[in-house]
Amino acid sequence: MSTHAKRERLLLADLLEAAGPDAPTLCEGWRTRDLAAHVVVRERRPDAAAGAVVPVLKERMDRVTAEFAEKPYEELIRLIRTGPPRFSPFTIKQVDEGANVVEFYVHTEDVRRAQPEWSARELDPVFADVLWSRLERAARLMGRKAPVGLVLRRPNGQTAVAHRGTPVVTASGEPGELLMYLYGRQDSAKVALEGEPDAIERLRETKQLGI
Repeated sequence: MSTHAKRERLLLADLLEAAGPDAPTLCEGWRTRDLAAHVVVRERRPDAAAGAVVPVLKERMDRVTAEFAEKPYEELIRLIRTGPPRFSPFTIKQVDEGANVVEFYVHTEDVRRAQPEWSARELDPVFADVLWSRLERAARLMGRKAPVGLVLRRPNGQTAVAHRGTPVVTASGEPGELLMYLYGRQDSAKVALEGEPDAIERLRETKQLGI
């Protein structure tokens, strides 16, 4: 049975293939070729991918990613579609689901939402619940630098605190939209903000959400 991570992987590969190597993305400074290289390096070069969280390894990660970006675009798409190498921990279903559901969903939307006249996907309820579950776990980390208190609320009334503080702004939306918002894609996320006008403005101006 297909997992959510596998489904998003294949959708991302299809979108990257259809967009071509030089299409824009929501990742600042990245075209689709750069995004594809990032995904491949993350799965196939853990020695370099660690640079995303270990500052002293960032230069190595950037160098290896640039090297992969020079590969034929069709090869990068193939590597994304076929998945990690045989002995990678990502081949374990539970690891793949835990590490890749959000990664592939966000990057899929990075490609979709950078295109003109994009429209929001209608996610099935089960997948929406999965994204909400991941959002609850990551909320404090992703929202730790918010300039005001930040609460996330989905349509069914469930909430998650992303940052404690006052005044408080409540961001309301579907789980996928809240996920994009908290991962630093505020301008492309369909959320409604409620709170004091000054607090909302401070939140809108911040570049501190996300990793």
